[in-house]
Amino acid sequence: MADARRAQLQDQTDIAGARVLIVEARFYDDIQDAMLEGALAELRAAGVTHDIITVPGALEIPAAIAIALDAAEANNRPYDAAIALGCVVRGDTIHFEIVSMESSRALMDLAVARKFPLGNGIITVNTDAQAWARAKASELNKGGDAARAALAMLRIKRRLAKG
Repeated sequence: MADARRAQLQDQTDIAGARVLIVEARFYDDIQDAMLEGALAELRAAGVTHDIITVPGALEIPAAIAIALDAAEANNRPYDAAIALGCVVRGDTIHFEIVSMESSRALMDLAVARKFPLGNGIITVNTDAQAWARAKASELNKGGDAARAALAMLRIKRRLAKG
């Protein structure tokens, strides 16, 4: 397996006070706790506020984000970015492929169609050990990675909107 590489992004566009939505799938509570911890640490460091919505599984994440975005717009409290957090562990059937591919596709469709900063932190793994290695903030910190991705896209959007 290749080592993870985290390039330090140089964009320092101000995003303080931004409002971020986290939608998390609570299929694996303990793994999700670790993913959420990593994401929240990044949001605190960036000085942004957040709301959390919990859904049963990864397939429900994209729809929940779309519903929340529409509701927030209707209430004049739009979100500036979103983070999807979940875990899909391979089982004995093709359900793993369906859940992992369709949730990812739907998130990409949502981000592109709405031109919306979104960090995909749905990890797809073969084993519980792989899930833990990706979830823990002290290891691969994929929750933190998803938050950093969403915030990086938000910075790009804000910087380009000024130009």
